[in-house]
Amino acid sequence: MFLLLSPSKTQNFETRSNFEYTQPFFRDEIHDLVKELRHYTAKDLQELMGISAKLAEINMQRFQKFDDNFNLDNAKQALAAFSGDVYDGIEVELYSPEDISFAQKHVGIISGLYGLLRPLDLMQPYRLEMGINLKVSNKKNLYDFWGDKITDRINDLNKDGLVINLASVEYSKAINPKKIKSRFVNIVFQENNKGVYKIVGILAKRARGIMANYIIKNRLVSLDSLTKFHLEGYSFHKNSSDDNNLIFVRENANI
Repeated sequence: MFLLLSPSKTQNFETRSNFEYTQPFFRDEIHDLVKELRHYTAKDLQELMGISAKLAEINMQRFQKFDDNFNLDNAKQALAAFSGDVYDGIEVELYSPEDISFAQKHVGIISGLYGLLRPLDLMQPYRLEMGINLKVSNKKNLYDFWGDKITDRINDLNKDGLVINLASVEYSKAINPKKIKSRFVNIVFQENNKGVYKIVGILAKRARGIMANYIIKNRLVSLDSLTKFHLEGYSFHKNSSDDNNLIFVRENANI
């Protein structure tokens, strides 16, 4: 089982992690993206990303200071650096060495800047959402820039014949499911509010993190074991699921 997650705009670089670390895969691509972004003023970034002037200034400075050499002085392990709704459910601070080892082999974090990060891959602070229409050379946006590179890397890393997609729609679009060499299964979390089943964004994000944590802590490698997930009131809804989509529902949700 290989698990896919989205990154988070919220990141924690205030504390250090004691984990070992690895280097990100796509060093040349990262360099090219940062080189392009260094041409952007704070105002340009504000317009490109739809963010505040303050955030634009912060990220302009990040790209100007970005170093091609990743080390513990300028970077942090991805799984420990990301925070926010999804990552609040991933209790990385409580992980044993065995948990970390399993995560490193079975988890990939899709990123607009880094392509695909393993949990121990070093990352420097950044903001670059996959859906942004950043033009690089003759590429019209980041989906075009990355092409099938992320998909090919997933195929290289996945040794168990099953890809579980817990990424958001924005980041899932960076993958070409038709070229994934194994079964590709989307996970969907729904809330039942007065008989109406629907996806609630922030609740789905939290549920993805909780499920990712469950997979890592329990060393899950099969689809059957995943359907037994039953935390925070969610349970597998067989009747609405199919071969490519597993639906987990929380009944009587108080939304």
